[in-house]
Amino acid sequence: MDGNAPTLTLQHVDTPSGSIAYREQGRGPVALFVHGVLLNGHLWRHQLAKLSDLRRCIAVDLLAHGDTAIAPDQDVSVTANAAMLAQFLDALGIDQVDLVGNDSGGGIAQIFAALHPQRVRSLTLTNCDTHDNWPPEAFKPFLAMAAAGGLADALSGMLADKAVYRSPQALGPAYEHPERLSDASIEIYLRPFLRNPQRTRDLQRFLGEFDPRHTLAIEPQLRTLQAPTLIAWGTDDVFFDTRWSHWLAETIPGTRQRVELEGARTFFPEERWAQFNDLLRAHWLASA
Repeated sequence: MDGNAPTLTLQHVDTPSGSIAYREQGRGPVALFVHGVLLNGHLWRHQLAKLSDLRRCIAVDLLAHGDTAIAPDQDVSVTANAAMLAQFLDALGIDQVDLVGNDSGGGIAQIFAALHPQRVRSLTLTNCDTHDNWPPEAFKPFLAMAAAGGLADALSGMLADKAVYRSPQALGPAYEHPERLSDASIEIYLRPFLRNPQRTRDLQRFLGEFDPRHTLAIEPQLRTLQAPTLIAWGTDDVFFDTRWSHWLAETIPGTRQRVELEGARTFFPEERWAQFNDLLRAHWLASA
């Protein structure tokens, strides 16, 4: 899973929402990659490494994630994260992107595309929060634990014993082969949340904002979205059933293709990166 993708130097750009961390590789039209909860831009390392001949690939760290730094009172909801993406592109002088989202980052990508359709050259959505499936039923126990004050201990436990992260009780169900994820990647994902108490609180606030109102509010705009759209969906996902891929394909008029990846789970862009990269490359070339 970790493969030979290089570790890229983190960069930062100041925006009204905070100092946004990002990784980038390549030249040309910009592709913007948006990760989901408990991860960061490291998720997209194989896309940045292997698609940089075709795109200037940029992977952001969302508000309350990774190395992005924010004020203690900064709004970290998914709608605020969509607004941050617009600020981020403004700060870098980027007008339009090929937008790619996964997990809660896919929900954020939907919100961004709905509110800023002119900035989306193409859209790719993988297994993600959609419509009123936010949060997914299978993720609610984790949210309840965090709301009860157990988040810091849970993160510490997963870092102390990486097998806990990979277990069925934690992030294991999001992976087809959790045993293949390296300890180093788990460190990159989780360690930033424990750098200081504020970072843990920021993540807890992000989790506390999981609510379908954010995606329900933009359904009318989604129904008019003409951006060429690829829906790529793993079929073995306890969080995001394939029916949501059908809902998206039927709702977004710009949908060109809906692809099922048999047996894949939430984080298949990381696990089946070669297959996913082929889909992205074909989608971008066809959209052009």
